[in-house]
Amino acid sequence: MATSKKRPAKPTKKAAPKRPNKTTTQAKSTTVPPLAYKGTKTLAFDIGGSGLKASILDEHGGMLTPRVRVETPKPCPPKVLLEKFKELTAQLPPFDRVSVGFPGVVRRGHTLTGVNLGGKVWLGYDLQSALRKLTGKPVIVINDADMQGLGAIKGKGVELVLTLGTGLGSALFEDGRLAPHLELAHIPFRKGETYEEQLGNRAFEEVGKRRWNKRLKLAIEYFRILTRFDKLYLGGGNAENITLKFGKDVEIVSNIHGIRGGIWVWKDANLNDGIQK
Repeated sequence: MATSKKRPAKPTKKAAPKRPNKTTTQAKSTTVPPLAYKGTKTLAFDIGGSGLKASILDEHGGMLTPRVRVETPKPCPPKVLLEKFKELTAQLPPFDRVSVGFPGVVRRGHTLTGVNLGGKVWLGYDLQSALRKLTGKPVIVINDADMQGLGAIKGKGVELVLTLGTGLGSALFEDGRLAPHLELAHIPFRKGETYEEQLGNRAFEEVGKRRWNKRLKLAIEYFRILTRFDKLYLGGGNAENITLKFGKDVEIVSNIHGIRGGIWVWKDANLNDGIQK
């Protein structure tokens, strides 16, 4: 497990707003006017296989602006992603720093995988430096499930986060400390296929809700054995299709945490290490 400082207690939060549907807060919306808020403003950029989302957060993770969104291009190599980033941020007020959730393995700002964005073009790309150069602001890039997990967890015991979207994301925490990222999605699961191949959106569309939920139930039991989690959080676009009944140790969470987790990136000593402010 990582050896960062103990996760600070979260301030009392207002209930997270419902996740906007894809027809609202599109990139063509009117530019948000300057903010009266005087504290540090964090731009949270959530990169998904189907959508790119952004908003500006206050120092407690509250959203100061509506979440703006555009569809993720297919494919989405680095140059295209940076153009879409500029398209989104052009609608938002000025900000002081940037948090990015990327759908793949990230090591110190470099992307090592990017299966749902274009594959090999993302191998070893320094996205953190590219965005720092583009914005002139401090930037931290981490895995998108890790960022959603930072927004969702309570910071007690072993907490596992699974995001069910285009693919399958995962993040593991102990007492609020983020563990080294594990690509649980690409571990063999059943019938010669990985968890992502069995539970990603393509599988959902192929087998339907009932069979997909049956697979999810089995996957949760396997992850329970693997991690002995105290709490499991389920998010992502397909979380709304879950029909399973759970005990108190499993919770379905809003996708808004994929944005709100951007504030907690800056409160983690390991993630923040070496970032020039």
